[in-house]
Amino acid sequence: MKKLLLAKIKRGDKIYGTCISSFSPLWSKAAKNAKLDFVFLDTEHIPLERMEVANLCQLYSALGIAPIVRIPSPDPILACQMIDAGAEGVLAPYIENRRQVKELVGALKYRPLKGEKLQEVLESPAVLKPELKEYLVNYNQGNICLINIESMPAFEKLDELLNVSGVDAVFIGPHDLSVSMGIPEQYDHPEFEKVVQFIVQRCLEKNVAVGIHFSETPDRQIKWVKEGANIVMHSSDIAIFSQQLLKDINRIRESGGEETNRSSEDLIV
Repeated sequence: MKKLLLAKIKRGDKIYGTCISSFSPLWSKAAKNAKLDFVFLDTEHIPLERMEVANLCQLYSALGIAPIVRIPSPDPILACQMIDAGAEGVLAPYIENRRQVKELVGALKYRPLKGEKLQEVLESPAVLKPELKEYLVNYNQGNICLINIESMPAFEKLDELLNVSGVDAVFIGPHDLSVSMGIPEQYDHPEFEKVVQFIVQRCLEKNVAVGIHFSETPDRQIKWVKEGANIVMHSSDIAIFSQQLLKDINRIRESGGEETNRSSEDLIV
């Protein structure tokens, strides 16, 4: 399948997706019915093995839904493996310095170059001969380079990170960012909102797509779309299932006069 998501991102279109944690192929119909642009496959927090990721990438790609995979660490080898598996984009977590970004760009935009030759090109792309440059552009066409901004050190170096050529998009990690700020899970805190707003606006100024992930009601997603976020990654399969199941079972219990369970803990986000 031709990779089309990057073109949408470059046009500034809004793109819509959700996190898929289940290996069941039956979820794909729901994703297609929702007319999603992408699915997010998280190998950092969710136990998905490489073969499982490859199967999911091939399944969703065949349906015209772009797979974006978050790798467990900013490792260029892992990034290449996910592209080989069929990912259209790769997200590296906890990015905090320019070197990490350049290595990710090298893996996604200059593969199969490696080693000293790749380092030489990353320092000065002008050294590429025209024939090799054309080959690499075609070979990596449509690959999306995404970085997680989820700490105050990353926030403080935001311009430096965004200035690396080849970065296509930013995902803001609200949980880790709020913890790094010392206000864990206080997503409506004025200081948290101020930081997120700054990241969104700076990304837009630099023509870098940006989004933030929440697993609760759509309200926060709507808020940040209105602020300019153009990547909408809403919730996850397990979170939506868990929330709706809890709501339905509580309603049934309540109709029989039983005590309801209001807990929403342990949801995978």
